[in-house]
Amino acid sequence: MIKDIYLLGSTGSVGTTTLKIINKDKSRFNIKLLTTNRNVNKIYKQALEHNVKKIVIFDKEVQNKNLKKFKKKNIKVYSTIQDALKKIKKKSFLTINAISGIDGLEPSLNIIRYTKNFATANKESIICGWRFLNIECKKNKTNFIPLDSEHFSIWTLLKSENKNLIKKIFLTASGGPFLNKKLKNIKNIKPKLALKHPNWKMGRKITIDSATMMNKIFEVIEASKIFDLNIKKFKILIHPKSYVHAIVHYNNGLTKLLAHDTTMEIPIANAIYFGKNNYFHNKSFNFKKLNDLNFLKPNIQKFPLLKILNYKFKNTYFEVILVSINDGLVNMYLDGKIQYISIHKNMLKLLKDPFFVKYYLKKPKNINDIKLMVEKVNQYLYKYLDLNN
Repeated sequence: MIKDIYLLGSTGSVGTTTLKIINKDKSRFNIKLLTTNRNVNKIYKQALEHNVKKIVIFDKEVQNKNLKKFKKKNIKVYSTIQDALKKIKKKSFLTINAISGIDGLEPSLNIIRYTKNFATANKESIICGWRFLNIECKKNKTNFIPLDSEHFSIWTLLKSENKNLIKKIFLTASGGPFLNKKLKNIKNIKPKLALKHPNWKMGRKITIDSATMMNKIFEVIEASKIFDLNIKKFKILIHPKSYVHAIVHYNNGLTKLLAHDTTMEIPIANAIYFGKNNYFHNKSFNFKKLNDLNFLKPNIQKFPLLKILNYKFKNTYFEVILVSINDGLVNMYLDGKIQYISIHKNMLKLLKDPFFVKYYLKKPKNINDIKLMVEKVNQYLYKYLDLNN
């Protein structure tokens, strides 16, 4: 039976990888929807290659400029997911959300009702809006599948397990490009060098988050929400080979770990073939990679942002503020407006700013509340940095 797939954020790294996997087995899948923010040329090529007749371009100005191009190929272009799917009665087999950043939350909430299985690699939407995503999945009887390699590994290891037996869960981090350097020696490092991740090919923003360890902090917060476990159950281990992705230690003395090559193709492929046997065409298992795994405890002097895990994460505005500040600081660093060290210093300082602290016990009631807070953080952040840098 041919399975329908919706792919959000098809022009990004995860979206492109997803299409690469589907391309190997086209006869079994039918891509019914692609989305992008403004990468028109790429989504045009993708739509033609995979015979997709519906796409969403979220940027209305870009969309209006390119309507004729798509109309000639009988491809319908929409501004929103609701418009694209409002006449659809049958749920798709799978939706993959490959959108990066907080912009991925609203499309997630809008598409869950139209799909049997919802897989996402969008960490910001989980951190800021898990309460809403979880409600929407339960209401529509949609299976939730985490796509990040660490969360997919935990999800796989915990299937049919009693959560009460879990003593600790370890998420592994590569340590990024500066693992063997002191923070003071890289304080002025240029983005060009910070973007040279030793193991993974990722987008620019997530690569910087890997260097600062912010990515792993986000993953711990995500994991505590997805698996409904106290955040103290989770620990971070540095694993330079990036071969083991998660370790679960049980109260009965047993420990399980999950390993796979450093490619997102494996969790994505397993999500695409969810519920069915899947033969993934990759290299033979390399036993040598399991020798000298070299797990290390992260040094808080080298990765000061780890202090953030001492805060409480209770689905309040704190998570929205945390994600928004980090987004702003990383973008400014990539644009050459602040130094690398400024990401760490300003993040820790801003989280203690009374302007933000007053919101830490309040909860957003809906997605509009989250959007307003993101705007508020962005406005304050730019004023703050103008005054202090």
